[in-house]
Amino acid sequence: MRIGLLITARLKSSRLPFKLLKELNGYSIIEHVIERSKKVSNIDKIILCTSSNPQDRPLVEIAQKRGVFYFLGSEVDVLQRLEDCATFYGLDAILSITGENPLFSIDFTQQVIDRLENKNADFVYTNGLPIGCAVYGLNKKALELVCSLKKEIDTEIWGPLINRPAIFNIEEIIAPQGQYLENIRLTNDYPEDFQLMTKIFSYFPYQTLPSLEAVMQLLKSHPEILEINQHCIQKGLEPEMAKRIDDFYEQNFEKIKKLKEQIYRPL
Repeated sequence: MRIGLLITARLKSSRLPFKLLKELNGYSIIEHVIERSKKVSNIDKIILCTSSNPQDRPLVEIAQKRGVFYFLGSEVDVLQRLEDCATFYGLDAILSITGENPLFSIDFTQQVIDRLENKNADFVYTNGLPIGCAVYGLNKKALELVCSLKKEIDTEIWGPLINRPAIFNIEEIIAPQGQYLENIRLTNDYPEDFQLMTKIFSYFPYQTLPSLEAVMQLLKSHPEILEINQHCIQKGLEPEMAKRIDDFYEQNFEKIKKLKEQIYRPL
């Protein structure tokens, strides 16, 4: 199975402009994600998956500098960008991580890979990790199916389009209870998120990639750090869109099952 680790990244953020280029203990945020991705085993390619908008050109230059592949796709349809990238590079499955998450769990990423390879999973996700620390796994055929039938164009939040147990083989990985501080933000979306991340990395040597476990120990010893961004709210899917997606799957269930049979049929 050919698996690619796809880093979705753009420079369009309004809350924290050009956040992926911000310096964090010797690397830019996106460089942290790229270098961390290199620690993941059993993948064929690391691909920075960005858009064709000229604004995102600096990301391409960083990918080239750091020795990873890149792909230019849709600006707003993230799911289609992932599917097009997987097709272009001939991948059987992908791991999806966003470029603003420099502390994603390498250990749990390996578990996602195992589920893709040995459980024939269509979609793999993790529960019990802090926001920004999980990597998602998707089978290429599941991606193809969703992109061939979905009506939504803005798919920045795409989980509800594919987390459909009635259609797909879903695998959930549950983090050990109490081992991680799951209700916290370890991402870079708001200025306060970046302030918290800067504080965390200040406890580690220059240009290092601390493990999530080491960060958990730090935060349990210094819980006051978490006050920096505790008021920030994670963006979710609008209720209207969620209902529209639910209705679509309900109304087209038989059609979707037949299309799945065609796409999943062995060559």
